[in-house]
Amino acid sequence: MAISASMVKELRERTSAGMMECKKALTETDGDMDAAVQLLRTSGAAKADKKAGRIAAEGVVSIYISDDSKLGVIVEINSETDFVAKGEDFQGFAADIAAAVASENPADIDALNETKLPSGETVDGIRRTLIAKLGENITVRRFDRIVAADDEVISSYQHGLKIGVLVRTVGGNENIGKDLAMHIAAMKPLCVSPDEVPADAVEKEKAVFTAQAAESGKPPEIIEKMIVGRINKFLNEVALHGQTYVKDSSTTVGKLLKSESASINQFTRVEVGEGIEKKVEDFAAEVAAQAKGV
Repeated sequence: MAISASMVKELRERTSAGMMECKKALTETDGDMDAAVQLLRTSGAAKADKKAGRIAAEGVVSIYISDDSKLGVIVEINSETDFVAKGEDFQGFAADIAAAVASENPADIDALNETKLPSGETVDGIRRTLIAKLGENITVRRFDRIVAADDEVISSYQHGLKIGVLVRTVGGNENIGKDLAMHIAAMKPLCVSPDEVPADAVEKEKAVFTAQAAESGKPPEIIEKMIVGRINKFLNEVALHGQTYVKDSSTTVGKLLKSESASINQFTRVEVGEGIEKKVEDFAAEVAAQAKGV
């Protein structure tokens, strides 16, 4: 059966596969459109499974804020290269997922992968189709969904495609939420106040400070004061309230909030690739190993 350009066009619209792949699928199925769709989906699933082990540490952060600023969603979607992450298909996929998290409130990543998008296909189904189309491993890594109380608002800040922040605040001027989100994007606080710093993080720092102070040769009572001082400094560096405000170095975030009669009740910061161990290519070593037959 002769495969027309209109048939190839229709199959591309239904599957997002490449033109040559569509023509090949139609040829193999003798022009049967439904069979060609199934063939491409099967092929795409196989490609997705084959690429699943490849490190995807690039990607984008996508943010959704409801019109009334009472609901905020942030998601991280990963790809292997920045080139793919900048594409319209990839960014559109990320935006659709953020909207789906907002509307469907999935419990976790597994539930999100089974969530249907406006096209009628599941998140995982579209992900696999994109893998086949774009030729890279693509993963839906994480998401957070924040809901505000009656007296609270959700604000956000996004730095390019790589860093995103959501904050839940009460009071203050209309820009306080975005200003705080910008600060958090830049300064990476672990939590809102010093008493929320995880105990294990404090103990790790204390062990380092204790070892350093012991080398000073000072009396035990002086060493103890040194350790307490350094721990307090550490707490103020990693807790939002104690950090020097990025837009005004003469004050801290805690003092800013007090002056604005405002408070921040929650924040989440997502940076693409954070915590993913990237593969470092050493081509010289690779060539040397091949030359030795390793």
